[in-house]
Amino acid sequence: MFRDLRRKRQLLSEAATIAILNTCTSGVLALTGDDEYPYAVPLSYAYMDGRLFFHFARAGHKIDAIARNDKASFCVIAQDEVIEKTFTTHFRSVIVFGKIRILLEDNERRYALQCLVEKYSPHFVAEGQQEMQREWSRVCVAELKILITTETQPRQIYP
Repeated sequence: MFRDLRRKRQLLSEAATIAILNTCTSGVLALTGDDEYPYAVPLSYAYMDGRLFFHFARAGHKIDAIARNDKASFCVIAQDEVIEKTFTTHFRSVIVFGKIRILLEDNERRYALQCLVEKYSPHFVAEGQQEMQREWSRVCVAELKILITTETQPRQIYP
């Protein structure tokens, strides 16, 4: 179902993969868009227990794409170093594949939003709680359950 990484020596350990997901602040979510064209959009995210959490508006291209097809990938680039004299670039990145869904249950939405607040505003958790309360009816929250990453041996690493 998933291809093996061609350059096996560049595989990252699962710990290194999780470290990148925990420390980077943005990535690109890829979905099947209108007329089956790829739709890729940069987003902030939070990683927790084999899942990525996102928040966005309740209507739009992302929502429509997710409703049509729950398969998604997400790419995070931790290093992008151009080496001029050798005509190469050293990348350090993670690409995950999985199933994405819109969270509908209040407890799931609250947990995901709390993960986002703790990642991006750890010194303002109380204020984040207030913001969640104010924006509750306007925010959409999604979860990407990771099935596989390209930085570990191709296998399902999360149940």
